[in-house]
Amino acid sequence: MAVFSVASFACAPATSLSRALHSSKPCSSDGSLHVQAFRTQRVVVASAANQRDSEHLQSRGRVSGKARAVAEPSVLANLAEEPAQVLQEPSSSEKESAESIEGTSWELRAEHELDNDSLSLEEMEAEEEDESNVELSEEAGENGAISPAALQREVSRRRNFAIISHPDAGKTTLTEKLLLYGGAIHEAGAVKARRSARHATSDWMDLEKQRGISITSTALVFENRGFQITLLDTPGHQDFGEDTYRTLAAADNAVMLVDAGKGLEPQTRKLFEVCRMRKLPIFTFINKMDRPALEPLELMDQIEKEFNLPTYPVNWPIGSGDRFVGVYYRPRNEVHLFEKGTKHGSQGASVRILPWGDPALEDIIANDLFHQLQEEIELLEELTPPLDMAKIHSGDISPVYFGSAMNNFGVELFLENFLEYSVQPGNHVSDLGEVEPEYPNFTGFVFKLQANMDAKHRDKVAFVRVCSGQFVKGMKVQIARNGKTLALTRPQKMFAQDRTTMETAYAGDVVGLNNPNAFCIGDTIYTGPKRVFPGIPSFSPELFCYMRNPNPSKYKQFVKGLNELLGEGAVQVLYSVDSGRTDPILAAVGQLQFEVVQYRMQAEYNVETQLEPLSFSVARWVTGGWPALEKVGRIFNCSTVKDQWGRPVLLFRNDWNVSQLLGDHPEIGELAPYALPPEEIISKR
Repeated sequence: MAVFSVASFACAPATSLSRALHSSKPCSSDGSLHVQAFRTQRVVVASAANQRDSEHLQSRGRVSGKARAVAEPSVLANLAEEPAQVLQEPSSSEKESAESIEGTSWELRAEHELDNDSLSLEEMEAEEEDESNVELSEEAGENGAISPAALQREVSRRRNFAIISHPDAGKTTLTEKLLLYGGAIHEAGAVKARRSARHATSDWMDLEKQRGISITSTALVFENRGFQITLLDTPGHQDFGEDTYRTLAAADNAVMLVDAGKGLEPQTRKLFEVCRMRKLPIFTFINKMDRPALEPLELMDQIEKEFNLPTYPVNWPIGSGDRFVGVYYRPRNEVHLFEKGTKHGSQGASVRILPWGDPALEDIIANDLFHQLQEEIELLEELTPPLDMAKIHSGDISPVYFGSAMNNFGVELFLENFLEYSVQPGNHVSDLGEVEPEYPNFTGFVFKLQANMDAKHRDKVAFVRVCSGQFVKGMKVQIARNGKTLALTRPQKMFAQDRTTMETAYAGDVVGLNNPNAFCIGDTIYTGPKRVFPGIPSFSPELFCYMRNPNPSKYKQFVKGLNELLGEGAVQVLYSVDSGRTDPILAAVGQLQFEVVQYRMQAEYNVETQLEPLSFSVARWVTGGWPALEKVGRIFNCSTVKDQWGRPVLLFRNDWNVSQLLGDHPEIGELAPYALPPEEIISKR
């Protein structure tokens, strides 16, 4: 399994706005013989299938109840008006049964129409769903399997993105407003609000509501403008950067949120490096324009200088602070004027749209703001070339949007434009080459585990990113790590804490699987030939402490809670090599991780815990294992412990001690800052 690290991103010298926007980097794509062979094979198979189907030419085909459960309703709806072919000639008894059921259905409908002059759309749809036979398009494969054309259509309408930002930049607020304008909720909540106000949808954990911060990643799935959108909400606090990193592994696009009054901040820089490493398209939303803000050109210049990332302003703010009245939308040469409402942003803002050049604009916009806008529009048109979509998709240009998420200024416009500019699900690198979304076999990987989302059932949900093929409820898959076969009978569509049953899913979708003992973070699941995606490494911990259970009668709850939180990746757990010391050692990146673990142990498992800090700040895994450590003999200025798989880990007070050990004992070999789960060990969590 591949092991990789996040390298620091070296920024190039500062460039002017004009030079940066004209600069470009060649997009490289590695060819793969395996992928080419697969494409050729797919064409041959599709051709043979069409020839076979033509031999059974019929005007209409019908699907059995089993096939209908497998077929995606939205796909059937899209194909309903196209000509169809029968996949399998029905027997005479099946024909008679179908004719009988069809006749009965129409008789019942006729009687119903006599009693009611007209039927509502909902009633018609309900009756159609109750019919035993459904028309099947010629594009459907055998046994209800989706065809390559239908699979491509489903993939093309998927959009998937994660939001990255520094704490307090307004990430959760923007998430709420995207859900509001996407039609997923009717009233947006607030992160920090009065006691009577509703909380943010994405902040479902009690501790998140109390502190007004995002602690855990959530997936929010909704439909808008014909697209199925998966919004991956990530923790904003820097102590949970590891959870954010795992979530970015499942994203196809990234939205970088910047505070207009503060500009770029340390956490934004760190997460940006991860996005650039994965070559994600990055959309920049400059938030809080309704407060005192830096100049727009200065904010864009920061991005260009520090990240060496050219920017393209899609809209432009009109004023800032109390004088922020709207934005100029460049693609349509329109001015969008906003009116502040009395709902504090919980509902959509009123917008007045006027074409640029309308004489009424001079009367509506303050004189100085209007003339400033004129000058800035001329400057933008002179300095910025036409927008290159290829550079957006390769991550070489970042579209920039200005607005105020709190007041809903510019959010709806951003969502509309994002759906137009963002990329659909792409290829994923595996041990056998790249896997295309249209690859017919299902593949996916687990990027997150979350326990106790439903407190009544003590469940644990595995978040799976679908990489290729069609996921179908009840299908059997294999886990690459241990070869186990599982039937996925309870797949769920996630909307923060709320869940609904998911019948089918495609590349780009996130599926929740409720199977607490089966999965580990980074697991690959698949059908067909074995594929393995790169694992997800853990960050090097910087804080360590013993966790004690002061109440021996709660030992079982203590162990259960610790194991489940360990499986989530909330913290890392180490153990002393001294058999007399059984207390686990918690290892984390930030102090807040310890506080969350203590809170959840008390709230979810009714176990009170005590922490004893240790004076170490660096952890290194001995790659050569215990044999390499035995060669060295006794070592100083560090402590030897073991991880959950029994592998040796050395704890140091600082990096200087690490260098000293390597200099004095080079025979110890490589000391890794993190470790992946070994493939041969099956997790018992």
